[in-house]
Amino acid sequence: MHFSIQREALLKPLQLVAGVVERRQTLPVLSNVLLVVQGQQLSLTGTDLEVELVGRVQLEEPAEPGEITVPARKLMDICKSLPADAQIDVRLDEQKLLVKAGRSRFTLSTLPASDFPTAEEGHGSLTCTLAQGKLRRLIERTGFAMAQQDVRYYLNGMLLEVSTGLIRAVATDGHRLAMCSMTADLGQADKHQVIVPRKGILELARLLTDPDGTVSIVLGMHHIRATTGEFTFTSKLVDGKFPDYERVLPKGGDKVVLGDRQALKEAFSRTAILSNEKYRGIRLQLGAGQLKIQANNPEQEEAEEEISVDYSGGSLEIGFNVSYLLDVLGVMTTEQVRLVLSDSNSSALLQEADNDDSSYVVMPMRL
Repeated sequence: MHFSIQREALLKPLQLVAGVVERRQTLPVLSNVLLVVQGQQLSLTGTDLEVELVGRVQLEEPAEPGEITVPARKLMDICKSLPADAQIDVRLDEQKLLVKAGRSRFTLSTLPASDFPTAEEGHGSLTCTLAQGKLRRLIERTGFAMAQQDVRYYLNGMLLEVSTGLIRAVATDGHRLAMCSMTADLGQADKHQVIVPRKGILELARLLTDPDGTVSIVLGMHHIRATTGEFTFTSKLVDGKFPDYERVLPKGGDKVVLGDRQALKEAFSRTAILSNEKYRGIRLQLGAGQLKIQANNPEQEEAEEEISVDYSGGSLEIGFNVSYLLDVLGVMTTEQVRLVLSDSNSSALLQEADNDDSSYVVMPMRL
């Protein structure tokens, strides 16, 4: 195997692929990246057995075919440390990989390509093509609500649901729920649901860098595969049953508050400074035309904000974890937001004022 490549052309896919590779591995070959040269194309593959990422680069100069695995982190650090305009020459010589650029020479240990695990080619039960910008928006709008290391393992990921003309993402950690839907030309009659693990979702979002480009998605029984011009991403699915999110969406809230998103966000942020650091609780007091936000902590410190809102119903006092409210306001983009409440023990529904494609549910706190 022998090829020559510009540093920039190698570094971009290498950084993304190395992002999948875990630092601490049980199998030594899993901390390596698989390099394969075929014709005029170099492919780089990284995996942690859950998520696999393949990056492809066209080589400008003739190359000798071959395949080998080398330590991902070391190869990436070498590339990063070379000058930006460097031409890198890579050659396999008796089970060592020689990397040369200008006056720099590196010899890397290798492991045979046959040791490298690759994701099985599963049968795709559903294939669709989406705009990268759309899929990225779905993930950005809901990803923050995914659970982290919850014993209910099916919450440590995101539900992707595809039905006729619609793709929907739902994430929840049991205290809050985020949902975003988008129209898409899928031509699919029955509902298809998969749970993509947290790491898979975060890696997928990193790949969707071209808002106008397309991404082809294949949903199989055990895998999801996403392919763009330069990458093929495969992730195992979480085998579990996602909660029935339709039942979680609050119905019949009679107290509808319209407020300025930025003003609310700033008021919540200021009040949060003096909330209990562990529980992050704040109290909302709703009255005609105004919202009072209060926080206090074990040191007997207090914060209070008053903010004008568009509201004419009865008064209500309710507590929330302020971090959850700030997360929601952070991903919204409209000037006005709508908050729907019913009583102090019921969840709140947050939406953008003129847009129903995203809905957020936050459970109240007892203060």
